[in-house]
Amino acid sequence: MVAADAEVPEEGGWRRLNRRNPLAVPGCRTWSGRAGPPRVRGATEMLRAFAGGRLMGEAFGAGPPTVLALPGWSRSHRDFSAVLAPAGAEPLNAIALDLPGFGATPAPPEAWGSRQYAELVAEVLGEMAAPVVVLGHSFGGTVALQLAVARPDDVAALVLTGVPLLRPDGRGRRAPWPFRLGRLLHRVGLVPEARMEALRQRYGSSDYRAAQGVMRQVLVRAVNERYGDELAALRCPVTLVWGDDDAEVPVETARTVAGDLDHARLVVVGGAGHMTPLSIPGTLRDAVVERLDQRRAG
Repeated sequence: MVAADAEVPEEGGWRRLNRRNPLAVPGCRTWSGRAGPPRVRGATEMLRAFAGGRLMGEAFGAGPPTVLALPGWSRSHRDFSAVLAPAGAEPLNAIALDLPGFGATPAPPEAWGSRQYAELVAEVLGEMAAPVVVLGHSFGGTVALQLAVARPDDVAALVLTGVPLLRPDGRGRRAPWPFRLGRLLHRVGLVPEARMEALRQRYGSSDYRAAQGVMRQVLVRAVNERYGDELAALRCPVTLVWGDDDAEVPVETARTVAGDLDHARLVVVGGAGHMTPLSIPGTLRDAVVERLDQRRAG
């Protein structure tokens, strides 16, 4: 369950009404209303069940999988098609998943955090040739971090992109006063739920407004997570691939993390934004292949 006194942004972030883009939250908004990029013409997507049917996704390549790809908030495994199996190139031996609540995977039974997501994802490792390279985008990157810390012998390296690994100091962005007043009155029974939901829809981030049921609670929990302990415990090498125009998770986050971690490499791509699996798939693929080569070299 999510604590009633969760830190702001407890409603998933607050919109700046005079800006086109809402406040960043731990994943990414739906891209043109679809769950992923269009498939290459003529390609056949073979959706598969993993972890005893609790996770859905796609397998690439003909050999034992050595790459695990985890997409961002509200996204699906299809985001990684051009990374793992680009047209004209040999596909990587990989598995790309739909995380619980997105794509074809059902929502979790309760408000999970990234650690609980990682516990389920860890069940897929038994179907792979561990240790694996884990590629994580945005929210999927927080799950990848938790997986690497919990299963260090099974994760050879991380490739992280657009991941909110650091949070601002303090209590975060303060909710607008009409929302805070409405929330207070709602708690004492003077504002009905329908009116409270209208306030959430007006002032919450796009991710929060789009989330339904338990996924809204998952989002609240996710935006309140901190990863300092996990970063301190991380032992595997990490490649951070960032767009210098990422408005969701600024590149300064990656620079700070890269400076604090041992065995970290930072790749910054000029002009790229948050949706790196779609905009710079080749750069992500190169980073994954580099870590695979190092894995093979032992």
